[in-house]
Amino acid sequence: MSTARTSCISRNSFSHTISQYGCSQWGIFLNLVCRNIATVVILVAVSLSHAQFERSKPDTQPIHHPVPSIQDTESLAQRDARMQWWREGRFGMFIHWGLYSIPAGTWDGKQIPGIGEWIMNNASIPVAEYKALAPRFNPTSFSAREIVALAKAAGMKYMVITAKHHDGFAMFDSKANSFNIVAATPFKRDPLRELAEECRKQGMKLGFYYSQDQDWTAPGGSAYKTGNHDSASHHWDSAQDGDFDSYLHTKAIPQIKELLTQYAEFPVVVWFDTPTANMTPDRAAEIVTLLNQHPNLIWNNRLGGSYQGDTETPEQYIPPQGFPGRDWESCMTINATWGYKSYDTNFKSVETLLRNLIDIASKGGNYLLNVGPDSKGVIPAAEAERLQQIGKWLAVNGEAIYDSKPTLFGPEAGALSPIEEEKMGNPKFIPSWNWRSTTKADKIYIEIFTWPGSGSFHLVKPPRKVTSAYLLADPTHTPLKLMQTGDSVNVHLPAKALDPIATVLVLNTSN
Repeated sequence: MSTARTSCISRNSFSHTISQYGCSQWGIFLNLVCRNIATVVILVAVSLSHAQFERSKPDTQPIHHPVPSIQDTESLAQRDARMQWWREGRFGMFIHWGLYSIPAGTWDGKQIPGIGEWIMNNASIPVAEYKALAPRFNPTSFSAREIVALAKAAGMKYMVITAKHHDGFAMFDSKANSFNIVAATPFKRDPLRELAEECRKQGMKLGFYYSQDQDWTAPGGSAYKTGNHDSASHHWDSAQDGDFDSYLHTKAIPQIKELLTQYAEFPVVVWFDTPTANMTPDRAAEIVTLLNQHPNLIWNNRLGGSYQGDTETPEQYIPPQGFPGRDWESCMTINATWGYKSYDTNFKSVETLLRNLIDIASKGGNYLLNVGPDSKGVIPAAEAERLQQIGKWLAVNGEAIYDSKPTLFGPEAGALSPIEEEKMGNPKFIPSWNWRSTTKADKIYIEIFTWPGSGSFHLVKPPRKVTSAYLLADPTHTPLKLMQTGDSVNVHLPAKALDPIATVLVLNTSN
């Protein structure tokens, strides 16, 4: 992963280029690029409608692929049915875990800049030296039961774990390649199988991340350029050289097939990443042939070869107005890294994490929040504590998040600055953090961040008739006094917020 996992903006001339740069050390720069592309989208969206973010129909001119994907052939009703659980869930756990948790950000006594799971690339570690980590990997404290229970306690509805990241090490029992946690380590267990069993027991959905293009330990695998990796392949060790098609056909495709067939009903999601120019439409089509054999599968926009997948994937940022017409998921870290780094203690506050979730839901997206277990398989305590606190809020207020629809308003999220610009010269989006809104058929939820000092919440021209109001955290749902004057509604509030981070005001409505 990177500090800015990037999004592919659907049906946009920048789409393929942008998708290539997720999970690289160029994260900070690309985050700025993505924000500015998102701003362009905002300008168009705002000019059409600044109020609703309802789903639009797909384009009438689909892309012609060598092998049509399920997204190319299904009806809108079929797509809605396939995506239903994912849209209802809103909140998931990303897990980045692998050999990189052993060095934990340090190599040869030096702290390596960048994110934890990129240490092999960023430190130019030779293949043999990196593979030598495997005999040291024995995560005896790993507990699938505890990790799934933590996700449930956090109010998460699905999980996605790195089955193989760019370092090429498989975190599952792969017969296709021996560089895996069962064959190459003293642990000899398959964490994916144990997670699948626990997810069944505890009612959790499970998905797999797989780096289909980059592989730094398999001959022929792709690599992004970092540092002085100036060769055409961007390899830094001759052991990496080889034929990409050989890698694809002897490792990547066989392992994807294993992941799709070895775990019963899982995965329900496949999360691809960092396609390079090597992932041509014809090569991607070979993978799509496998994916099409699992018609309920959801997969993202990072396969490559012009396949758009199901979901946009903004990384480490929240699009100011989401992606109208597309399902999307912001993937973000709790601290500054995806894979474990022992000295990264830059943990975001519970307030920031929870308000991110609310902000994302208000724009129709999902929040995929990452944890990075250490080399023993333990999720850092600071991350677990924050997840538990989010779960406590959701236990009371989850009705406003799960299976919710986007805001009926819009301006509450912020606005484009008339004078400030991003580094690329586009207008800067200035977020506002007073409140957000989510909706259901007969309710409008107002998630209030800044408690009004006036003693009332004021809405101008609500899109539905407000019939009554109460606070979701009030166990008795005591009706609040309403005053409707002309086109405005005032709801009288208690003197103090019921929750210091976000108190949810519920407006019962009729059309």
